[in-house]
Amino acid sequence: MRLRPSTAVRLICLTFIVLLFHCCYISCQRSDGALTVVDNPEVNGLDTEDGSEATIEEEDIKEDLEVVHPTDQWQTLKPGQAVPSGSHVRLNLQTGQREVRLGEEHLKYWTQQHSENEDKQPFINPDELKKAMKKIKEDLNINKDSNQKESVSSQFRPLDELKKDMAQLDLLVETDVQILRRLLNQFNSTHVTEDKLNILHELEYMVHQVDNAQNLCSMGGLVFILEGLNSSDSRLQESSAFVLGSALSSNPTVQVKAVESGALQTLLTLLATTEHFPVQKKVLFAVGSLLRNFPFAQQHFLSNGGLQVLSEVFRGDGNGSLRTRIVTLLHDLISEQISKTSVDSVDPSHEERARQYSRVSLDKELVETNWCSLVPQLLDSSEHDYREKALQTLIVMAPMCLQQYRTDRSLMTSLTRLKTLYEEIVNKEKTVENSQTEYFEEIVELIDNLKIKIR
Repeated sequence: MRLRPSTAVRLICLTFIVLLFHCCYISCQRSDGALTVVDNPEVNGLDTEDGSEATIEEEDIKEDLEVVHPTDQWQTLKPGQAVPSGSHVRLNLQTGQREVRLGEEHLKYWTQQHSENEDKQPFINPDELKKAMKKIKEDLNINKDSNQKESVSSQFRPLDELKKDMAQLDLLVETDVQILRRLLNQFNSTHVTEDKLNILHELEYMVHQVDNAQNLCSMGGLVFILEGLNSSDSRLQESSAFVLGSALSSNPTVQVKAVESGALQTLLTLLATTEHFPVQKKVLFAVGSLLRNFPFAQQHFLSNGGLQVLSEVFRGDGNGSLRTRIVTLLHDLISEQISKTSVDSVDPSHEERARQYSRVSLDKELVETNWCSLVPQLLDSSEHDYREKALQTLIVMAPMCLQQYRTDRSLMTSLTRLKTLYEEIVNKEKTVENSQTEYFEEIVELIDNLKIKIR
């Protein structure tokens, strides 16, 4: 079948147009000027914040590319030039060259002012970008090193500056000395018992520190504490004795000032006259803190009838709690004197210490005030701890009370009864799995040691 000439011409033209559009499409898809920025931690390049480096790779191009800035007019593309995304590229069939202009969307917002601004934008070289980012990292490292070299003191603000700032916030930073002075002024100026009790409670917390206790004495605080001991209010007596005992504990400076101020006589008077158990307990605590490791105070204690006062409290105690505290104090004083009077060192200070304790006639006073027969009475208590304290004290008192022990039948009867009781407890506990018998075995051992000393 033969085609008419007009039909053949139309087919040829249609074929040519299809080929033309196909070539334009291929030329747009394969742009020789495409640039890609990728993150590559394995290639030495641009430093990033996390230690990796960003590298600018060029696809099929080894030289720096010039980016063409399209306008609303067609421009000829030269070999090696790249175009921005969204640009309109065509192949001029008459000249055989590629041409570029802004896409349709960009043309809607294009103005002459935008064109001028685009023309003024500088070309960014990848090498320059690398140098700039490396310089940023170097600056950061320099700042980090300089911060590490700063001294510790420069990292904190001075105390005076903090006080000024807190004063503006109606806050006040007080030292311990300032707090003590404020509390003493408040104690002296108030007549409300509850306020005084609160002040004494705060003082008791503070005087556990050695320096605070000494500062309290230097400020005249002992005078206020002694006034509290002489008060008619039992609560003030109890709190004042508690503050004094805490201040005296292991503090020789305060011990000396307390004896000089007459605190020992005040404590003994209060202990002999009061019948309130809480007051008696706190006063015994203060007396023990004053006497321990202080032979001068022990001499004054004996000369002022301290053992006689303790014996009266011992006889008047019904529940045994005060008895145990008194017996424990006697045990500590006797053990202390035994250890201090035995001089094994050539140190002159140790020899002087031994001479001071040798002037304390504790043994003689204990026998004269009948403590050799008073301490065994604590064995009749039902508390294991009370019995243990009594046995320990009877053992250290054995050299001075040996004659009384041997003639005291009730003591031997009590020892035999207690030994039988605790042996039965030990045997019974051994039959129980994971039972603890060491405590009761130690009591049996104490009983045996005391019996050996009496024989």
